[in-house]
Order: sequence, then structure tokens, then C-alpha cells
Amino acid sequence: YVCSTWGNHHFKTFDGDIYQFTGVCEYNFVSDCQDTYKEFSVHIQRGLNSNGHPVIQYILVKMKDKTIYLKPDLVVVDGQIVKTPYYASDVLIESNEIYSKIYAKIGMILMWNQEDALMVELDSKFNNLTCGLCGDYNGIQIYNEFINGDASYNSITYGNMQKINKPDDICEDPDETKALPSCNEHRDECQKLLTSSAFSDCLLRLNLEMYIQACMQDKCACDGEEDSFCLCSTISEYSRQCSHAGGRPGEWRSQSFC
Repeated sequence: YVCSTWGNHHFKTFDGDIYQFTGVCEYNFVSDCQDTYKEFSVHIQRGLNSNGHPVIQYILVKMKDKTIYLKPDLVVVDGQIVKTPYYASDVLIESNEIYSKIYAKIGMILMWNQEDALMVELDSKFNNLTCGLCGDYNGIQIYNEFINGDASYNSITYGNMQKINKPDDICEDPDETKALPSCNEHRDECQKLLTSSAFSDCLLRLNLEMYIQACMQDKCACDGEEDSFCLCSTISEYSRQCSHAGGRPGEWRSQSFC
């Protein structure tokens, strides 16, 4: 089971909800939320890069007595810059110019493309025990994330609840009253891209509709600009998730596309 975030502030929880949350503070991406003893936490901080695209600026992982700080091309463990591959008794960190990966003995694998996309896979022993932007991992969509008891939250309220309050942080919470546009005019284009022959092995493995919706939001946000980030980030995520689910995506990138 994986939780991921990518592209234009999209998130997919362990339970399979896909939502958009544009916050740029530091947030709890996923933590073990047992009351007594927390085995791990993963925090992320997003910002805009020089092209104005949202990227993850850093990831902060805490496990037992270790603190791992990841930035593009930089791995810091307990305050010391380390060379990778880095081995310790309970963790392996690999890093090259494309990916940073952490394999942790507690049952977590973290993979970041050093730009917009982060994926965390957790052992099922954490079922129903996590909190954060990835949700509670109880196997039931919506419940306890967007519906909790009698309360229901939109994705922005839910996201804002995961903020890590730091005394010197100056960052605005996204406005909870602003609804996302419907973007229906982009449905056909997105559907065509995600059902192309390259992805024939993916159709039965993933919930296509959720990725179509994310792609539509991307097209809206890009406002007609033919910017590869707009289109490619969700298609890349679809391809990654398909591989992860055991599928074999074909070659979908070309000289002229992504």
C-alpha cells in the first residue's frame, strides 16, 4: 500500500482517495499515530521552483532515534551530511541524480524524485494507525479523513489540519472556502492520454477516473500554457503507480511529449 503526492499538489492516501491541497507550510505527510510510542514520522515542505512549479523542498524523516533530512542532492543524518548509499542497522538510504530512497526496517520504503513526487509504502502492521496527509490507512475511503464522526471536511480543511506549527514559520493556510474549478472541458483530452495503448496494462490495475480528475485539475491550473509540467506530472504518477501495481507501462514519452 502506498501513499503519494505529486505534481500540482495532488495527494493519494493509503486508502485511495485522491485530492488536491496547495499548502506551502511544513506538513505531517505520514506518521505513526499510536498514542504511546511513535515509530516514525515523515514531514514535507513544498514551495515553488524557479519555473513557478510546486516542488518538495525538503523531507524530514524521524525514526526511533534517527533524524534524516533530504533535499535534492543532499542527505543529512542526525545533523551530519552523509554519502550514499548510507547503511545503518535499521535503515538504508540510496540517492542518485534521479531518486532518493529510504528503506527502513520498521516496514517503510520512501521514494522521492527530488522534485515533485514522493511515494511512501508502509507495512500493513500500521493499518489504522497512521495520521497525516496520507490518512489513517484503515482501508476505507473518505472515513476518518474527510468524514470524521459527524463532521465532514473538504480537502483544504483536512490539509490545513496536518500543518506542523513552528514558531518562526511564516506561511499562509490555503483558503478553505474556495472551491476547485470543475475543469470538465479537459476530460476528453485527459482520458485519451491515460487510456493510450502505452497504458493498456494499467487499466485494470488502477482507478483511472481519479487520475483523469487530477489531470483535468492540472490542465485548468495551467490555463492553456503548453507547459510539460502540467501534463506530464500526473501521467508520470499514473505510470509509476501502474509499475508499482505490477503493470508494465509502455513507452509513453516522446521527443515532442514530456
